[in-house]
Amino acid sequence: MVNRILSAGALALALLTAPALANEADVYTLYRNSVKDSNARVHIATFDSNGGNAYNRESCQLVADLLQLQPGIQTIFWCEAGRVRR
Repeated sequence: MVNRILSAGALALALLTAPALANEADVYTLYRNSVKDSNARVHIATFDSNGGNAYNRESCQLVADLLQLQPGIQTIFWCEAGRVRR
């Protein structure tokens, strides 16, 4: 049973670290600012599945909205088209 759980975990990790499958025009990136610097751009996640533009955009926005709704959050979360930019 433990080996099966470890195997499932290893598979999940491999899938999460697999190369991007999306067309570059379909990629969205989630950022947040900082309590100390409202102009900061802190990379949170990149959504680059092969599900297409709408899927990646909606997934990114859903995560941004869920993070923003957490009690006590003082930062702002947002999505931008494309891969991470510093």
